[in-house]
Amino acid sequence: MRLKGKVALVTGGRGGIGRAICARFEREGAAVYAADLNEGGSLAAPDGAARFVRLDVADEGEVKAAMAQVEADQGRLDVLVNAAGIEIEKTIEDTTLEEWNRSFAVNVTGTFLTSKHALPLMRKAAAVGPSASIINFGSYDGFIADPGLAVYCATKGAVHALTRAMACDHGPEGIRVNAICPGYIDTPMLQSFFKGEGSGGGGQTIDQLQQAVRDVHPLRTYGTPDDIANLVTWLASDEARYASGQLWVLDGGLSAQVQQMRL
Repeated sequence: MRLKGKVALVTGGRGGIGRAICARFEREGAAVYAADLNEGGSLAAPDGAARFVRLDVADEGEVKAAMAQVEADQGRLDVLVNAAGIEIEKTIEDTTLEEWNRSFAVNVTGTFLTSKHALPLMRKAAAVGPSASIINFGSYDGFIADPGLAVYCATKGAVHALTRAMACDHGPEGIRVNAICPGYIDTPMLQSFFKGEGSGGGGQTIDQLQQAVRDVHPLRTYGTPDDIANLVTWLASDEARYASGQLWVLDGGLSAQVQQMRL
């Protein structure tokens, strides 16, 4: 088991990707805390043995309380996964200041706060093991852009820059920092995108939109939460002891091609 004896906290732990990460971490032997706004999350019901921690990542008081709980229970934190995130399907012209601020509060400030208050616990873990690991969630939309996702793209670009800075600052302490940059992943967020204005549906059915998205990928499919969990597990493990400061794109080859050249 790759994570035997490790302690992990996953924000957005009851969402599509977060839930898959928690389940995989448990199978790999970790003690896992699933942190989210509610126990049901974006799916129908909780599953797995991960301990649930109520957490709004944009609330510093709640972040401190969550880390205090981990410290009381475990005394250290080996792995932090910042998977909590929201998406707004609008141009900047149609985005309100409140929506802009909330997006940055969750996607960027949340990553900042959880990482900031996890660091003392992660230093304890790094002192007795090869390293501790922070895994942030960026997006391929932090490199290129989808129409109608202006604020989301901006937040993910910020997470990418923050990841590199954290890796430089805390690498000497034995804390590795990386970011996963997913493309299209089959989650409740993606299904919401298919139904929303950002899909550019033009009257197509959901099935037609889903197939169109599959077809635009070189691999002719989009990803699953388990695909993401596979890479996250490696980055959390000691096998990745030399991996830090990197943006790991997992998008089925989508961003490798020139889209306008597809005929």
